[in-house]
Amino acid sequence: MDRMQVVSAKERFVFGQERRKQIKRLHHGTWTAETRRESPLKLLEVSTRGRVPSLVTLKKELMAASPFGYFRGAVPVMAYDLSLMANTGISTQLCGDAHVRNLGAFAGPDGRLVFDINDFDETIVAPFEWDVKRMATSLVLAGRAAGAKDLHCRESTALFTERYRTMMHVFSRMSVLQVAKYQVHRLGNVSPVAGILRMAERATPMHTLLTLTEEQGQIPTAKKKGVKATKSSKSIDRPQRVFRTIPPNLKRLTGAMAEQVVGSLTMYAESLQPERRHFLAQYRPMDVAFKVVGTGSVGLRDYVVFLEGNGAKDPLFLQIKEEVASAYAPYVAGALKGQERKRRRGQHEGQRVVNGERAMQLQSDPFLGWTTMEGRDYLVRQLNDHKASIQLEDLKSAGLLEYAGVCGEMLARGHARAGDSAMIAGYVGTSTRFDDAVGKFAESYADQTEVDWKELVKSMKPMKSMKTKRKEGAK
Repeated sequence: MDRMQVVSAKERFVFGQERRKQIKRLHHGTWTAETRRESPLKLLEVSTRGRVPSLVTLKKELMAASPFGYFRGAVPVMAYDLSLMANTGISTQLCGDAHVRNLGAFAGPDGRLVFDINDFDETIVAPFEWDVKRMATSLVLAGRAAGAKDLHCRESTALFTERYRTMMHVFSRMSVLQVAKYQVHRLGNVSPVAGILRMAERATPMHTLLTLTEEQGQIPTAKKKGVKATKSSKSIDRPQRVFRTIPPNLKRLTGAMAEQVVGSLTMYAESLQPERRHFLAQYRPMDVAFKVVGTGSVGLRDYVVFLEGNGAKDPLFLQIKEEVASAYAPYVAGALKGQERKRRRGQHEGQRVVNGERAMQLQSDPFLGWTTMEGRDYLVRQLNDHKASIQLEDLKSAGLLEYAGVCGEMLARGHARAGDSAMIAGYVGTSTRFDDAVGKFAESYADQTEVDWKELVKSMKPMKSMKTKRKEGAK
């Protein structure tokens, strides 16, 4: 049998250096809105087609709250803008929506808390620097939102890219399995991360049960068909818990829609590994609700199912979240080869997210899977199982700098796991040329984001004026 030819790490490192001829590192710092042929407002409008109409306005309101809020919901705009720039052609699995609040804590398969990138709705294989530029921009915007000085914002992007670059060189020298198993052990000593981990410890399934549900009626645990209930059997009946309705974020569902959501768990179970399918089978669905989540995802269909396992103190909450094509998909399709393009056209969007998440994360949610309802693709995962993320007020000065270093290391690990660390290391090099350029881009694009945010706010004023007039007329 012929031995499969594998290009060595040294050769791939040289390939990465040669990509500088395609785009010089300093050219990553260039940004101008003059190359745009589409308006941001138009791109955002197109991205909301097919969403729940009543929630589209809520999405705009969340984005209008601040430049950082706008940035979170404007992935389609940044994806378009990045596509206008030259790129390295060094592709890896992207998070796609790399920003400071998409790193966080969650419970791993062994029950211990994990800190990692934890949102992959936009994941796709594309140029590695798109993730780097988005994360760097988010540090500037988050720092500004927290009241950090411009100097600290610039220092945070410099530290982020420096950590990303140096860690990529470290990963390029490791064995394949060392990269696959690499853990960051110093997280407990980073104050913003330590705070996230403390919040995550409190975000238990029982806490979610008490927060999202309420008592209603009784569950007759002792009754059997044809057997009259006795005084002792009634004594072990207990209150039934159902979802609260908390407008506009949570609405309990009943009837045919609730049955359809529960029915989708059959297909979902098939996406799980056999032993996890066995664990899921020991839970029974108790109630269903519609939930509004995030900023970019608002308007997409999102359901939560409350299940119960071994008694009232064993709740499981599953989130069934609609997934559409990544905002980057239109801009990478042309680079795909025939077979890969054909495969992508028929891919399940929920499975795309699962595959991207498993590729980049050290450990993933044990109940991560996918399903389909009415021709729409969905991701399924646990809801709020020890999940927590950074609060912007914690990103002032020293906290911003500490957190920036963690962001660089986490993103580098994800890219090294799912991509080619040797080629990326060869491209970014050992000088600060790449760092300086990304920092310059981040500051320019943060300024652009603020301009685009103001345009969104301005476009919403006529809508608010019409609402005010209607209210006055009703009086």
